[in-house]
Amino acid sequence: MKQEQTSVLIVGGGLTGLSAAVFLAHHGVQALLVERHADTSTHPKARAINPRTMELYRSVGMEERVRAGRSPISGNTDLVHVETLAGRERVRMPNASPDDIGRISPTLWTLIDQNQLEPILRTRAVEAGADVRFHTRVEALQEDADGVLARVRDLATGTESEIRAQYVIAADGSRSPLREMLGIGAHGRGTITNLVSFFFEADLDEALRGRRIIAAYVNNPEVRGTIIPLDNDRRWVINVSFFPDQGQRAEDFTEERCIALVRAAVGVPDLPLKIESVDMPAWDISARVADSFATRRVFLAGDAAHVMPPTGAFGASTGIQDVYNLAWKLALVLSGAAGPALLESYDAERRPVAEETVRQAMLRFAVRDGKQYQEVADELLSETTMTFGYCYLSGAFAREEGASGVLIEDPEHPSAAPGARAPHLVLDGPDGPLPVADLFADGFTLLVDEAAGPWATAVEQEAGTLGVALKTVQVGPRQQYTDRDGEFRQRYGLMPGGAVLVRPDGFVGWRATAGRSGAVDRAAVAALRTLLDRD
Repeated sequence: MKQEQTSVLIVGGGLTGLSAAVFLAHHGVQALLVERHADTSTHPKARAINPRTMELYRSVGMEERVRAGRSPISGNTDLVHVETLAGRERVRMPNASPDDIGRISPTLWTLIDQNQLEPILRTRAVEAGADVRFHTRVEALQEDADGVLARVRDLATGTESEIRAQYVIAADGSRSPLREMLGIGAHGRGTITNLVSFFFEADLDEALRGRRIIAAYVNNPEVRGTIIPLDNDRRWVINVSFFPDQGQRAEDFTEERCIALVRAAVGVPDLPLKIESVDMPAWDISARVADSFATRRVFLAGDAAHVMPPTGAFGASTGIQDVYNLAWKLALVLSGAAGPALLESYDAERRPVAEETVRQAMLRFAVRDGKQYQEVADELLSETTMTFGYCYLSGAFAREEGASGVLIEDPEHPSAAPGARAPHLVLDGPDGPLPVADLFADGFTLLVDEAAGPWATAVEQEAGTLGVALKTVQVGPRQQYTDRDGEFRQRYGLMPGGAVLVRPDGFVGWRATAGRSGAVDRAAVAALRTLLDRD
């Protein structure tokens, strides 16, 4: 049997898997992706990419390409819970304004349908050197101390072959065959509801009453589902729940029944409409998290690691952020610059975040399912807080002495503590204004102020001997980068002479709030060596 070699095998060609291929290629890692479907998704599915995920696409030069593919509904703002679209509005979910987000990030939300984003990612992955193969299924997986052996089948020809990889990313969906092969369990509520989706054409202007909806969650005695605009004009998709335990089947959704359901959801009994298709496969809304996100050499990501209701636009972005966290770590371990313990931080960092994200999605789903908003409001975190405010409780960073650690902080008042996202700041550089996040993508960054001594150069040199890219960025009135608002020290919790080491994913790895030459450099190098498992 033919056998190929690759550094990383990615299983799954959805948003998570394709993003993994792009991120690994950015770090110079050889990657081979296999996907059992013959092509990318034809269904809109995920429709919103949050600003933190847009930061990640920005870091690999894809922000404008992704924005160029945005949906016709990209200007819409309303998420409403209704009895019917034409009837009473139960609650309108709050959302952040562009100004609010602009204080936290250099990017904004992007509404782009999954069937538009996947081809963009696939093209970019191939351009960057990834080997991408659709219509290819993994039949078996065997892990040993030196790597992973996958037996794959070309579904077009039936030919089987083997792929030998040093590591595997399992991004093969909520039913993840790889997770099953590895014997990794999952916990959580499980399947919440079964659904069918169908496209229809209708004029809903009167029922909308001027609202620009991203989605309308409908709950009445006749129908429970979601109306979603496709072109902001006449094309819509509706997702409708059905209940197998009551004897209901996906096959029962005939064209006549679909017409009746749309009319019941819109609240106009004689609404003129045209059903485009009723033959889409049934799917389900579930909530579960894998008991572990990793074995020695296989890492679960995206829906294979965590699946959640599509409320809050968390699902796709959480998976993409998984593989961004993983890509730089794999690159350093594969290059020999880091030891294997760096990869152990993936599960430690990402699983607690996934648990809370699923919980937040479930709180939103409870409102969609009929619970009053006031009943969950005290526990509900805003999308902005959940997107930018999560912190890592343990992992690849040097915890400060006495730090208790929090999972969620207020992104409007960031701590800049190790394990937290590096706060947003706009610097003035040689080429004009520069968001500080744009400094982080290609390696470690040591942020220091004008009071820092020549010790910073010693840290750069030591990083070079470890095989790690690290650049020092000195911020101050007479430096290459100046802080236009005078907020650098305040935002990063520094006193004169302090320093912050930022990881390639934009999270703080170490901080000295103040110090002096000969002490800070030793502490910075020690923290870097520990982070890299090079002690």
